[in-house]
Amino acid sequence: MFSAFTNSFKIKELRNKILIVLGIIALSRLAANIPCPGVDPAALKAYFETNKQLDSASFMSLFDLFSGGALGHFAIATLGIMPYISASIIMQLLIPVIPNLEKMAREGDSGRQKIHQYTRYLTVIICIVQGAMAAMAMISPSRLGLPTPTQDLVLHPGPAFVFMTVIILTCGTMFLMWLGEQITHYGIGNGASMIITVSIISRMPASCFHLFDMAASGQSESGEKFKPVQLLILLIIFALVTAATILITQGQRRIPIQMAKRIVGFNKMKGGTTYMPLKVNFSGVMPIIFASAILMFPPMILAWIPTDLTRSMTTLFNNDSISYMAIYGFMILIFSYFWVANQFNPIQISENLKKEGAYIPGIRPGKPTAEFLDHTMTRLTLAGAIFLTALALFPTVLYTKMSIPYMIASFFGGTSLLIIVGVMLDTLSQMESHLVMRNYDGFLKRGRLRSRRTR
Repeated sequence: MFSAFTNSFKIKELRNKILIVLGIIALSRLAANIPCPGVDPAALKAYFETNKQLDSASFMSLFDLFSGGALGHFAIATLGIMPYISASIIMQLLIPVIPNLEKMAREGDSGRQKIHQYTRYLTVIICIVQGAMAAMAMISPSRLGLPTPTQDLVLHPGPAFVFMTVIILTCGTMFLMWLGEQITHYGIGNGASMIITVSIISRMPASCFHLFDMAASGQSESGEKFKPVQLLILLIIFALVTAATILITQGQRRIPIQMAKRIVGFNKMKGGTTYMPLKVNFSGVMPIIFASAILMFPPMILAWIPTDLTRSMTTLFNNDSISYMAIYGFMILIFSYFWVANQFNPIQISENLKKEGAYIPGIRPGKPTAEFLDHTMTRLTLAGAIFLTALALFPTVLYTKMSIPYMIASFFGGTSLLIIVGVMLDTLSQMESHLVMRNYDGFLKRGRLRSRRTR
C-alpha cells in the first residue's frame, strides 16, 4: 500500500492532481482560521473554554463538525461548505417533483449546467439566512438557548455588524464552493466532499491528544476514572466500527441479469450473464445529514419564543437526552426510505431492461420485475437504515454512558465516520485506476511496476 502511494507521485498527471488538491485544501484550512472582523477573539475563546457543554449542543456541534473548528474562531468559513451541500440535496429532491427541472436533467450537459446554476443561487439564499442567525448568535447567544457570556463577544454589536457578517460568511462559503469545483475539475475526487472530509479530519489530532491526556491523568472531564485499559478498548471499538462501516458502505446485493441474444443489422449479438448491484446503504450519509439539519431548528425556534414552557422544551433536543435519540433515530429511518423512493425507480429500471432484451432469471419482464426490485430494495433499505441509526446514535451513547468527550466520540460513528470512509474509498479508487492504467499495481497489491511483456 505504501509503495502504491509512492508510485502515485511517479505519474506526472496523478502527481499534479494530488498537489493541486493539497494546495486547495491548505487554502480552505486558512479560511477556517481567519476570524471575522468585529468579533473579540479572546472573549470568544474564553466563552468556548468556559462552556464545555457547547461541544454537545446539536446545532453547534454540527456547524463545528463541517467547518473544521471554524466556529471556535468565528472565521470567514464558519458556515463551511454545508450550505452548498444542502442546496444540492434540495435540488436533487426537487428534480423528480418539478417537471421543468426533470426536463432540464434530461437535456444533458446544458440542462445540468442550468440546475447547477440554480443550486448556486439557492446556496446564496441559505448562506444569508444562516449567516444572519450566526451573527445574531454572536451578539446574544442566549437567544438560541446558549449560556450568556461574561463579556461581549462582539465589539460593536448592531445592524451594521449583522450586515457585514452576512456578506463575509456568504463570500466565505462561495469561496469554498469554488475551491471544491476546482478540485473536482483539476484534482482528484469530489471537491465538496473532500473539503468536508479534511475539515472533519482536522479535529482528529486534538481529539487524540485529549484522549491520551485523559488516559495519562486517569480522569475524564466529568471527574470519573479513566484507565489506560479503557483507551485500549476504545481503540479496538474504533477499529471494529470502522471495519463495519466499510463493509456496509461497500456491501451490495447482486441481482443476476440474463442478456438475451439479439440481431443488430446483419450481426448476431451473443447473450450473456451479468448482475445489477443494489447497495445495502443506498442513501449513504444523506439520512443522517437530513435528520441532523432538521433537528437544529426546533431548539432555535423554541429559544426565540419568550416563554418558560418553550424554553424548557429545548432540553428535549439536547444530544444527551433520550427524547432526542428517539426522534433522531426515527427520522433517520424515515429519511432512508424517503431518499431511496426519490432516487431509485424500479419501474424505469424494468423498462430499460426490457428494451435491452435483458431479464432477471425466474422473473417475468415488466411489472413483475419492478415489483421484485422494489421488494428487494425495501428489505435492503431496512438493513441499511438500522445500521445507519445505530451508527448515528453510537457517539451519543459513548458520550452519555462512558463520559467520553463529544469531540472524541463523534469519530466513533455518525456523520463523521461515514463521510471519511465514503470519500476516502472513492478517492483511493480513482487513484488506483490511474495506477492500473499505467501498469502499476493498486493499493491491495505490492505496488511494483508490472511487466509489459506478455508471458
